[in-house]
Amino acid sequence: MTAVEGSGRVLLADVVDRDVTVEETSVAVTSERDGAVVTFAGVVRDHDGGKGVTALDYEGHPTAAAVLRDVAETVAAEHPDVRIAVLHRVGALVVGDVALAAAVASPHRAQAFAACAALIDLVKERTPIWKHQRFRDGTDEWVAAL
Repeated sequence: MTAVEGSGRVLLADVVDRDVTVEETSVAVTSERDGAVVTFAGVVRDHDGGKGVTALDYEGHPTAAAVLRDVAETVAAEHPDVRIAVLHRVGALVVGDVALAAAVASPHRAQAFAACAALIDLVKERTPIWKHQRFRDGTDEWVAAL
């Protein structure tokens, strides 16, 4: 799939080393024309693969922000009438922190839900970001993408 460059419907797409919130992405896409805003927060959970997680670090390839924007533009091109905002955090995170925040606005809820689901799936599939998980038992592992 090829994204349409600069559709004007991707209002925010970035990889950042700071706290991110769904409120920030929601504000970016909200307008009076839209009847639905669907949000997603990818939150650091306290377990993975049956092991307790204490913390993790996300690292992004230098192209991660550009790839994330391309992913958002691709979803915007495939879902007419949506407006998209997405932020992915890198750096040190702890359980409960938001790693991925996204919002999709549309005149109708079905479009917003479908586009948000497609966005998250494509972010996980294509964005070159890796996480280094630390477990309660003292072990750790690197995991590709989200």
